[in-house]
Amino acid sequence: MARRFIDISVKLQDDIQSDPPGFGPQIEYVDHKTTAPQMAQFFPGLPPSDLPDGEGWSIELIKLTTHNGTHLDAPYHFASTMDGGKRAITVDEVPLEWCFAPGVKLDFRHFADGYVATAADVEAELKRIGHTLKPLDIVLVNTRAGARYGQDDYINSGCGVGREATLYLLEKGVRVTGTDGWSWDAPFSFTKGVYEKTGNPKVIWEGHKAGREIGYCHLEKLSNLEALPPYGFTVSCFPVKIKAASAGWTRAVAIVES
Repeated sequence: MARRFIDISVKLQDDIQSDPPGFGPQIEYVDHKTTAPQMAQFFPGLPPSDLPDGEGWSIELIKLTTHNGTHLDAPYHFASTMDGGKRAITVDEVPLEWCFAPGVKLDFRHFADGYVATAADVEAELKRIGHTLKPLDIVLVNTRAGARYGQDDYINSGCGVGREATLYLLEKGVRVTGTDGWSWDAPFSFTKGVYEKTGNPKVIWEGHKAGREIGYCHLEKLSNLEALPPYGFTVSCFPVKIKAASAGWTRAVAIVES
């Protein structure tokens, strides 16, 4: 049996459009020549030029939020409570079994930017691909945003998944979902218009806020989802363990056995 690994993460970069202004990552690259004096300080009397090739180490100085790059949101990101009033767990408390499980891909690329997917949309796509959800399946949503990563319109691209559709998944036992968009919900630029028209605050972050009823995690800023089959693969998405944090970065990978 052959095993194939498909990288479904994006790179952390400081020169790419991936977040709203002021929220993007900042990376300073420090090369081997620059750090040679740093290394020499550990060895009194050693001239930096005596190091092999006169080089020290390469390092990077990084300023990030926990929501830059491909990351796993913990229930605490969505609200202070989950499961109908229990304390919401932080990323260091997420059960590991949630993060290594069979994957399912829903192809929602045909939905317009800003569309809010419904439970009927999820059910129809599952019927189309011939899959019945099982507890702990990791459900990944391939949207139009995946093709726009790094472009000026990325954060305003792709459909979102609404409260009804999110609860449909959670009630089936799903505990990790994912999207190649900036957010699991529809882009704020579209939600703003709905709120201005209706005055209903419940449309704001409605998919995220479903976690108040049933706690769950989701992956954001996934990549390369079009390379995945509809199901029959395993997702690995263990988050970096950050104490009491709302999210953690992850090198999300799909593993296909054939």
